[in-house]
Amino acid sequence: MTRVIHTGDTHIGYQQYHVPERRQDFLDAFRTVVRDAIDEDVAAVVHAGDLFHDRRPTLSDIMGTLDVLEELDSAEIPFLAVVGNHEAKRDAQWLDLYASLGLATRLDDSPTIVDNTAIYGLDFVPRSKRDGLEYEFAAHDADHAALVTHGLFQPFDYGDWNAREVLGQSSVDFDALLLGDNHKPGKQAVDGAWVTYCGSTERASASEREDRGYNIVTFDDEVRITRRGLDTREFVFVDVTLDAQEGIERVRSQVGQYDLADAVVIVSIDGDGDPIAPASIEEYALDRGALVARVTDHRELAADERETNVSFADPDDAVAERVRELGLSGAAREIDETVRASKVADANVAETVEGRVRELIEENPETLEEFL
Repeated sequence: MTRVIHTGDTHIGYQQYHVPERRQDFLDAFRTVVRDAIDEDVAAVVHAGDLFHDRRPTLSDIMGTLDVLEELDSAEIPFLAVVGNHEAKRDAQWLDLYASLGLATRLDDSPTIVDNTAIYGLDFVPRSKRDGLEYEFAAHDADHAALVTHGLFQPFDYGDWNAREVLGQSSVDFDALLLGDNHKPGKQAVDGAWVTYCGSTERASASEREDRGYNIVTFDDEVRITRRGLDTREFVFVDVTLDAQEGIERVRSQVGQYDLADAVVIVSIDGDGDPIAPASIEEYALDRGALVARVTDHRELAADERETNVSFADPDDAVAERVRELGLSGAAREIDETVRASKVADANVAETVEGRVRELIEENPETLEEFL
């Protein structure tokens, strides 16, 4: 029997909402997973990519992760991982640094044997490079086999990579695909194998309302996948629908029903009531101890009202909202995201944008027309 923790999308280094506490939360969640692994005495921790939030983590992020991996190493539990799309670099990966220190194994097409299970890895592959991909893996003589990789796979929602093709074309018969990239956990049986996402360990978006956690995967007579939750920072979601003539007092009343201490507060407003200034609700929540408050009024407002009712709790969100209002094409929005949200250094913006435009055109030549 082999029992491992399957985790991923830890996104260490993400200073969400521009507050240092949120940056620390992502590292703390990873540390909790590792300590659970030690307490449970699992055979390995398997990480399915996006250990870091981007390819240029700070020294404190690198050293904090090093400290966590040393704790796992002291318990003689191996850390097996692949590289995700957020952290991928053109040269050596940060995962290689930890591997060189004996604290990690970068999984590849040769099996890493853990108890009676052979574990393989496939780093994130951009869509433009998948057509010629050969799923050739070295043979093994273990009882079970699993492939760890990173990407959005069918038959899950938003999948652009076919899990059935990967399983069918692989030279090894896999009992499970252990996946990262989709922050929503889930599992499906595909052609006799389990295909499963572990989900993220912290909420990287206000749309991620479900509790965070990871998988425990047991390879025995059959493959069993169970879910373990994580105790992360509280997110308070307040959805308010205003009736006619209702306004700010109704919103404050709804928000005030919750314990907001040290929480991230996400308020969504719909309905027919009076216009609301998001900043006033954010200030109300912050005065009651919230760490972060973000308010989104989904109602259609007149252009001059939109000019004045902007939430500055997260400037990036305000900019993103304005970009959405411009009605840009999908390709153009991707380039905006590359420049604005990927936090690349100024000197590398042109190179990064050029590379992403090339990938978009390779994937779909008609994309070129969107930039002309």
